[in-house]
Amino acid sequence: MADDKPEETPDSPGTDQAPPTPEPAAPAAPAETISGADLPDDAKTMGMLCHLLGITMIGSLIIWLVKKDDHPFIDQEGKEATNFQILVFIAYCVCSVIAVITCGIGSILYLPVWICALIFCIMGGLKAKEGEAYRYPINIRFIK
Repeated sequence: MADDKPEETPDSPGTDQAPPTPEPAAPAAPAETISGADLPDDAKTMGMLCHLLGITMIGSLIIWLVKKDDHPFIDQEGKEATNFQILVFIAYCVCSVIAVITCGIGSILYLPVWICALIFCIMGGLKAKEGEAYRYPINIRFIK
C-alpha cells in the first residue's frame, strides 16, 4: 500500500515553507514635488508667473501669497521662486558692500548676478509652463 499520509499544502501546519513575503512597495515620490501634464492650465500659468515675475524681485512673492492656496503646484513653485529671489537680493547686498569697499569698481559684479537671475527665472518659467517642477541650481530654501 502507498503512503496513507495526507498531502501537505503550503497552508497546512507542519510544512517547512515560510509564508510568502509581500513585494516591497515602490518608493513614494517626495511630497514636495508636484508636476505632470494633468495639472490645470491655471496652475501652470501661475507657476510660470511666479518664476518670470521674480525678475522684478517682489513679483514672485505677491503671486505666491495671493495664489498659494489655489493649487499645491502654485505653492511649490512660488516658494521656490521666492527663495531664489531672496538669495538674489542677498547677492545684490553683497555686491553693494563690495562696490563700496572698492570705491565703485566692484559694481561690475551686479551684471553677472542679474544675468544669472534672468536666465534661471526664464528657465523656471518655461519648465513651470510645461507642468514640471523646477529647482534652481543655486538656491537656499528659506521658506519651507
